[in-house]
Amino acid sequence: MKDTIITGRRKRIELWTILICFILAQGANIYAILTYHSSWSELITSLGYVTLFALLLYALWSLLRLLTCILIRLLKIFN
Repeated sequence: MKDTIITGRRKRIELWTILICFILAQGANIYAILTYHSSWSELITSLGYVTLFALLLYALWSLLRLLTCILIRLLKIFN
């Protein structure tokens, strides 16, 4: 198999991406708390659900990036 190297720059990009997904998920949680007039303690008690939602957002973003990469490669092949 071919050896691959993950650069420090790529690691930082992925960590920032995960952080942004977590912030978006927490923002959705805050919006739900404000909309349904819930207790602010739900920021802590629903942290597991927020984390799962952030991982789901990250997976969807990764899938979108993968499909974009495949599309670009296909366009390069057929041009």
